[in-house]
Amino acid sequence: MTVDDAISFFSKETDERYILFTNKIIARLQPLSDVGLGYISLGQSSSTLSGGEAQKIKLASYLGIGHATTKTLFIFDEPTTGLHFHDIRKLLDAYTALIRNGNSILVIEHNMDVIKCADWVIDMGQGGGNEGGKIVFAGTPEALSNCNESYTGKFLSEKLIAQQEL
Repeated sequence: MTVDDAISFFSKETDERYILFTNKIIARLQPLSDVGLGYISLGQSSSTLSGGEAQKIKLASYLGIGHATTKTLFIFDEPTTGLHFHDIRKLLDAYTALIRNGNSILVIEHNMDVIKCADWVIDMGQGGGNEGGKIVFAGTPEALSNCNESYTGKFLSEKLIAQQEL
């Protein structure tokens, strides 16, 4: 049974004797589904998971903790690599949940759909290797889209314009 199958199965319980129990099960499984791991089988060995799946399980565990008293700085390096747009949306929702719980997030990313959602962007460049490593811009995504010195800003401006047209 997959995580999503289990959530569906336990959600159908109507007997009041079991509702509290099934709600606890659902509460433990929901963070896995929320980060895009609903397809994982219950009892699946951790040695069969990809590195990205293992990272998502760690993220889900923090989401499941909810109102922990210790606030955490999360650092993600290119977390969207190889992800479908639907999974990127789930990742962004997970980030929102972490922030809502008082945590902070630093993301190293090239995906414009992620960058446009940031509160603050530090754009490094202008090129790679010896041509890079300098701060080209620091500020909001909207201000970055107007920065002529930034390659990122040029691509981001197209995304922001397309978003406004929707």
